[in-house]
Amino acid sequence: MSPILFATGPFFSLNNTDFVVLLGFLVFLGILVYAKVPGILSRMLDTRAEKIRAELDEAKTLREEAQTLLASYERKQKEVVDQAASIVAAAKAEAEAAAEQAKEDLKATIARRLQAAVDQIASAEQGAVKEVKDTAASVAISAAATVIAQKMGGAESDALITSSIKDVAEKLH
Repeated sequence: MSPILFATGPFFSLNNTDFVVLLGFLVFLGILVYAKVPGILSRMLDTRAEKIRAELDEAKTLREEAQTLLASYERKQKEVVDQAASIVAAAKAEAEAAAEQAKEDLKATIARRLQAAVDQIASAEQGAVKEVKDTAASVAISAAATVIAQKMGGAESDALITSSIKDVAEKLH
């Protein structure tokens, strides 16, 4: 059952509990208005709203700074990647240039060794030709001496041999 059913008498009587509760509630609201509690609550809510708005603005600023920082790091990363690529390209070009230089140096070394071998062969050939000429001259001199000794007499042959040996020696050397 409801408490209203237990109330007896008229509603606007101090014996009616509902009326007393209503009066108490209205007095309480009057005291709140007199103490300016709604204004205080309004100021408190406004202050809190301002704090929240300031925090949101700060969060927005921090987000923008973070985006700027991220863009800066991405730009730096791209620069580093580009720089690394240019370093790799430069190193590759240097390696190719070094390989080309090594090929040229090897060709020059081979050419020098080939020329040295040709010079040695020419020198050996000249030495062999000189030795053959010297041997041929010696053989020719001996043969001539033998032939002249057999055909000529003793005194004539000695003078002719000596003269021929001098001539041949002068011509060969």
